[in-house]
Amino acid sequence: MIGYRNSGGSQISRQGSQVSSTTGPPTAIDDKAVGPRRVKLRPGSTVTATTSGSAEGSGYRTLNDVQEQVAQEIAVRCINKSEIVDGVRIGVYVSVDSRNEEDFLRRIAANITEQLRLSTSYLFVLASSVTSAEVIPGSLLVVGATDDLVQRGMLLVSSKFVGRIVSSFREDLQAWSAVIQELGNSSYDDKALWDVVRKAARKPIDPLLPPPGSRGIDQILADARSKLQRITAIEAWRELKENQVSAPTFLVDIRPTEQRQKHGGIHGSLVIERNVLEWRLDPRCDARLAIADRYDLRVIVFCQEGYTSSLAAYSLHKLGLLNATDIIGGFEAWKMAGLPIDTEGSRPEPRSLASLAGSVV
Repeated sequence: MIGYRNSGGSQISRQGSQVSSTTGPPTAIDDKAVGPRRVKLRPGSTVTATTSGSAEGSGYRTLNDVQEQVAQEIAVRCINKSEIVDGVRIGVYVSVDSRNEEDFLRRIAANITEQLRLSTSYLFVLASSVTSAEVIPGSLLVVGATDDLVQRGMLLVSSKFVGRIVSSFREDLQAWSAVIQELGNSSYDDKALWDVVRKAARKPIDPLLPPPGSRGIDQILADARSKLQRITAIEAWRELKENQVSAPTFLVDIRPTEQRQKHGGIHGSLVIERNVLEWRLDPRCDARLAIADRYDLRVIVFCQEGYTSSLAAYSLHKLGLLNATDIIGGFEAWKMAGLPIDTEGSRPEPRSLASLAGSVV
């Protein structure tokens, strides 16, 4: 519909062959005189300009009214698609627009708050990503029923988008806003926001109670050793001295440099520190050693006392090296058995201040 004013002060609107007119006070047509745009909401609705500052006819609403209606519909859709985690209703909404619609996000947030005013627990993250040739940061709004929920959401968002937050502002106890670079440019952002609300909604647990499904290190060690056929230092020595073996056999020292220098080593052992063991012995890995080209290798792992080596050997099992095992008691047991050790790189343990105090040397 195209609207224009005649000299008599009447407004004439034309759409196709239909013509309608409304009368109003004579006024000059300029930026100050022209009133807000009005939208006709009946079927076949059109947009026209008018100089009147008030609605003329119940069939017309301002653009602000239409935006409010859209915000209400989005709020209802967010609530309908929300999840419930530990009694907290959670949801995420990400819009894609050619400009940053921070004010529109606030409208949605206000409507969500109004719709859930009787609910004691909810948390929503609303975001607006900008599609533009220029790099324009997007807006994000965290709205929740309580200060605790909003604060948890705020901290998790800050952690997920570290280095990308341009600015942030805590508006009140139920809202927090931020400006984030490249928001919505990848699928990571949407998944990260859902992860934020899910984790923030979880009820706090007693820090002294272990989480369900967790295991203590003693249980982990026992489970690992139950999968191994551990051997003694003497048995390991005999295997290494065997002339005929069905598969290559290697003695692997996984201790750190400090322990090897302090306590000595075993001549002929393969030194692979624990933090790179899997990468060096996995036949699938590009960083493997040349000898790690088959899965039937006999790998005998040892550490200082035989604890770390059990976990390391079990880790090799999970890579497919099912012949891997470790020495009971580790290097200490090897030394106590009187087996040969290399002490060239070792150095004496520093004496304590207590022993030095009574020394006559």
